[in-house]
Order: sequence, then structure tokens, then C-alpha cells
Amino acid sequence: MNFLKVLESIRTPLLDQLFLLLTFFGEEVLVLAIICFLYWCYNKRLAYRICFTFFTSGLLVQTLKITFRVPRPWIKDPSFQAVEKAVTTATGYSFPSGHTQCATSLYSTLAWNTKKNLSRIICFTIIFSVMLSRMYLGVHTPIDVLVSFSLTLVISLVTNYLITRFELLVKNYKITAILLSVVSIAVAIYSLILLHRNVIDAKYASDCCKAAGAGIGFSLGWYIESVYIRFNEHTTYPSRQVIKFLIGIGIALLLKVGLKAIIGSSIPANMIRYFILVLWITVVYPYLIKRYESKLLAS
Repeated sequence: MNFLKVLESIRTPLLDQLFLLLTFFGEEVLVLAIICFLYWCYNKRLAYRICFTFFTSGLLVQTLKITFRVPRPWIKDPSFQAVEKAVTTATGYSFPSGHTQCATSLYSTLAWNTKKNLSRIICFTIIFSVMLSRMYLGVHTPIDVLVSFSLTLVISLVTNYLITRFELLVKNYKITAILLSVVSIAVAIYSLILLHRNVIDAKYASDCCKAAGAGIGFSLGWYIESVYIRFNEHTTYPSRQVIKFLIGIGIALLLKVGLKAIIGSSIPANMIRYFILVLWITVVYPYLIKRYESKLLAS
């Protein structure tokens, strides 16, 4: 807390805005948008590498959150104040940091898959900027961001090593999909047990079940696309890539918001909503892309 109070003492309106901008690089919505662009339009294999790190580390972070149940800094120390605009995005428990997990899973994977040292430096600079922003804004302690960074970095390294060196994940489609699904289901069950025992509130169990629904959706979607669909992200009409991305991401946002309005925001509904959202990204839209491209080539 002492370090956070030092950062609190140097806050200014300009620095507040700067760090609110930097923290956006770790927002789930931005990370998913970048994954979607890579997956639909640029490099499907790279997107899969990011997804394996993103979803597995997300499940781990959510599990640790409800296991240790560390309160946010302003709850831990009532004399401390976080930047007000950052509090609205600081859902769930404090330890470990979800924004750091999102940023590390994306940018570290990008760093491992480039040969340019400058690009790697930029990627890790973004990660460290997100980590610092979470502390400056007062929503996480150093231990929150450091543990999240370390765990996600290890998962990122292992995932990329296994794919690059042995292709273990991409050769064992069914086994990998089943394992990730089992882990996702186990996390959901664990959170519901804690909820039933009144150890955690419903909102915390809901966050875990969202991650579980997304994990199941990715494992199933990855398997179906890799084995049966195998769409080509490099369209024969490059000028249409932007349109393709905007349509896909637009429908994804509609699903995220629209399904909540239709089926509600209960724990099962949230789990189903994220499952459907990820299936749209990984299976349904790629299938439509492949069908559309086939018709264009035939015409």
C-alpha cells in the first residue's frame, strides 16, 4: 500500500487521463478485438496461440481471485482513494490483476512471434505500462500485477514452446479440446460450490462462469474450425478485409449486449452468453466467410 500512496501523491488530472488511456490496452474488449482481426483477417495461427494463452490464463486468474479473495486497495485501506473513473472497470477481487493477464497474454505472444527486437520492446513496454497504470489508478497492488504477469508469462512461454517445438496442441485436436473444456467446467463448478457455501457473492461466481463459458466455447470452436471448416483468413479481395472485420466485430458486440437483454444476466445466462459469443468468433463467422469466399470464386 505504501507504493500506491506514493503514486496517489503525484496524481494530476493529466496523468489520470494518460494512465486511463494506458490501462485500456489491457481491456478485455480491446484484446478480443485484436484477436478477432488476427483470426479473421491476418494470421489465424497466431490468433490461436494468443487464444490458448488468453483463455487458460484467464481461467487461472479467476480461480485465484475467488480462492484468495483479496479486497481492492480502497477496501483494504479506507484512507486510500482510487481514481474514480477506474473503479467502474475494477470488478471482482484484487488478486491477481485481470488487466495484466489480458495484456500479457496478448502482447507477450505477439513478442514471441516476431523477429524484430523493436517490436518485442514495444510489446513488453505496453505490458509494463498497463501494470503501472493499474497501480497508479489505485485498483491493484504491486503483488496483484506481478503475480498475474508472472503466471501469464509462463503460460505464454509454455504454450508457444509446445506449438513451435512439438506442435502438441495443434496435432492433438480432440485431446486438447477436451482438456481445456474439462478445466473450464471444473472452474465453473468450483465457483458454484463456493457460492453455495456463501464463501463468495454471485457476481464473483458469475465472472468465473463467464471465463468458463468462453473457455468451453473456444475449445469446441477451435476443434470444429481446425478439423472441419479450415477457412482461409487471407481473402482474395484484400480491400474487403476491413469490411469483413467490421461486420464480424459488430455482430460480436451485438451478441454480447443483445443476448444479455434477451436471456438476462444470471450466472447460467452469462456462461451461455460468453459460450455463444466465442463460438461466433471461432466457428460461425469463419464458416460464413468461407461460404462467401467460395461463392465469389465461383462467380
